[in-house]
Amino acid sequence: MKRIVAVVHDGFQLLDLAGPADVFDAANRVLRSRAYSVETTAPHSGPVATSNGVSVCAQSEEELPAGQIDTLLVVGGSAPLHNPIDPALVDIVTALAERANRVASVCTGAFILAAGGLLARKRVTTHWLVTDRLAGNHPDLEVEPEAIFVQSGNIWTSAGVTTGIDLALALVADDYGHDIARQVASGLVVYLQRPGGQSQFSTILRAKRPASDALRELQAYIDANPAADLGIAALAARVGMSPRHFTRVFTAELGIAPGRYVERSRADTARRLLETTEATQEWIARESGIGSTVTLYRVFRRHWYVSPGDYRRKFRTHIRPTNA
Repeated sequence: MKRIVAVVHDGFQLLDLAGPADVFDAANRVLRSRAYSVETTAPHSGPVATSNGVSVCAQSEEELPAGQIDTLLVVGGSAPLHNPIDPALVDIVTALAERANRVASVCTGAFILAAGGLLARKRVTTHWLVTDRLAGNHPDLEVEPEAIFVQSGNIWTSAGVTTGIDLALALVADDYGHDIARQVASGLVVYLQRPGGQSQFSTILRAKRPASDALRELQAYIDANPAADLGIAALAARVGMSPRHFTRVFTAELGIAPGRYVERSRADTARRLLETTEATQEWIARESGIGSTVTLYRVFRRHWYVSPGDYRRKFRTHIRPTNA
């Protein structure tokens, strides 16, 4: 039986624990044996409140049974983003890591591992919203912002929230093979290996808010009129600047060149239309200002690592009729 010890903390995200735990439980059913056991531990024993108010009963480190740990799993939440991270939390993680064959984190749990020096010079990932922060806090790490999960030696890190399920499936595959992991994924009705990277689950428009009223109005215009003429000359004329001066000012205030911002804005429009309409890809390409289905395909592969058709099949929500 492979022993999983999950480290939780006040305010942790329940799905960071429940998702992987259910994967290991499903593996037990597929294998028809007690292939995995899951224990929870925290800096204090007793109930540990999650961010949604549900409490989980945990053991202290002293109460844990002695012996080797197959996988130490550190979950995320808001606590790992505090500065400094609770030293008691870091201490329990570093102590248990010495007994673990593998060390893994879900979401912002990577910050706890990094605080304990366990990620030094490793390739890692975390939630897309805070990858820059992790890289800034720990410049010795190679942070991969688009990855669902990353294995670097015996260290495994996963991205935001539900990617803990992807991570756990990969651990099952590592332990018992791809076919067992596929059966577990099928039973849970999830991808064994989902298409694309983290960016497909988030908007790609993460530009700064411009300081000037003129550029804020221009930003709103771009987002509201993707099919309009949004070339540099046309945009510069709208704010009364020369194209060269406009490009410098726009890039300085938004942190992104105007041409790249326009492409991202149009890509986001196309993404929303794929999610919420039954319109053809030809119509969506025109309405979003992208132009052709060939360009639409290239844009989606560049930003979300999937084709428009694959994206629609995975993320389509309530469909509204369209005359397109």
